[in-house]
Amino acid sequence: MHSIFEAEHSLSIMKSIVETAIDGIFLIDTEGMIVMVNPAAIMLFGYERADVLGQNISLLMPSPHKELHHSYVHNYLNTGIKKIIGIGREIEGRHKNGSLFPARLAVSEIILNDQHYFTGIIHDLSDVKTAENNLINLNQELETNVIERTIELQNAVNRLLDTNQLLNKSIDRHKASEAALLRTQEELKKSLEKEQELGLLKSRFMSMASHEFKTPLSSILSSAALITRYDKPEKAFDRNRHVEKIKASVTHLNNILTDFLSINRLEEGYFEPMITHFSLDAFLSDLESEMEGMLKSGQQLLVRQHKMGIDIFSDKNMLRNILYNLLSNAIKYSEENKAISLWVHQRDQMIEMEIQDEGMGIPDEDQKYIGSRFFRASNAMNIQGTGLGLNIVNSCLALLNGTMSFTSSPGNGTTFMITIPISYEK
Repeated sequence: MHSIFEAEHSLSIMKSIVETAIDGIFLIDTEGMIVMVNPAAIMLFGYERADVLGQNISLLMPSPHKELHHSYVHNYLNTGIKKIIGIGREIEGRHKNGSLFPARLAVSEIILNDQHYFTGIIHDLSDVKTAENNLINLNQELETNVIERTIELQNAVNRLLDTNQLLNKSIDRHKASEAALLRTQEELKKSLEKEQELGLLKSRFMSMASHEFKTPLSSILSSAALITRYDKPEKAFDRNRHVEKIKASVTHLNNILTDFLSINRLEEGYFEPMITHFSLDAFLSDLESEMEGMLKSGQQLLVRQHKMGIDIFSDKNMLRNILYNLLSNAIKYSEENKAISLWVHQRDQMIEMEIQDEGMGIPDEDQKYIGSRFFRASNAMNIQGTGLGLNIVNSCLALLNGTMSFTSSPGNGTTFMITIPISYEK
């Protein structure tokens, strides 16, 4: 008597589970006839319970599965080969009104009193598919925005070059006017020297603009091209990684424009650091991700630090520009398959950083000029560059109360050492 009560109680519990399940549940016999259905399935397909009980399950299927379902079951019973049993798969369900909806179906087999039955658990995927479509649309919108912003940036560069051409014409006109006004050889000599200096500055400015804008623009264009390949939900990580690269490059371009406008201000002492608190670990992680896109084939960037978990009170953009210049130089002046290392240490109230490469090194006779504005080492003349990077690094470090030194051996690489205080004091 007790076992009968337990069986009835268990049956009651199982019935309650089936009746209250949020997914649709069907039980069919070997002929495909529906012998049991729960309320969730009734609601999902839009029928009344009486409409489906005793009906063939194909009532709820679109073609061609509707016509082939009977053969699916009999092929299994005859061969014992499971094709869909025990395996979840995506299907389309057919609503009473004839509309189709996406769903996930899981089929299992049960045997009661030597009779085979099949249970189907069906989960509505309409919301999931809607979300996927929305994600695809958002991705397409983002791609369009990136292309538009890239075009805008290219136009800005073109306007900058046009301005430089106007400056060139203005210099020529100025030179002609000076030649007409000057009466003595000394005055003419001074005027010509001034024009030569302006011409040299113009040439160096053109070279700087070409060098500094090319790399981030290439990163934006490559990421914009690659992002279209990651339109599936499972590719969200790769898509976001390229979005972050684009954001970082656009931010870098903005910082470069600020640097161009700030060169004279740095030299004349009118530039004030923007001091904030920021995480050193997060800062280095972001910098590492940004620099990876610049590496040559086979090169490795090794950021070696202990997770110090400290905040720095300094100018984040200045520090980023300092390390960006030093790391990009290490990459540029090193061959493929070489390692570039960034070592980070804390010593008392100072942060020490070493940027080490295995590149061409700096000739001994040139080392005393390193950091001078527009200076290029004699063995680097065939490599693109302007000679402004280390000059800006020195200026920024001076503003942050930091220092820089280096060691170099021609043919064996260079190591730059910089230090900045953890907490900036004016």
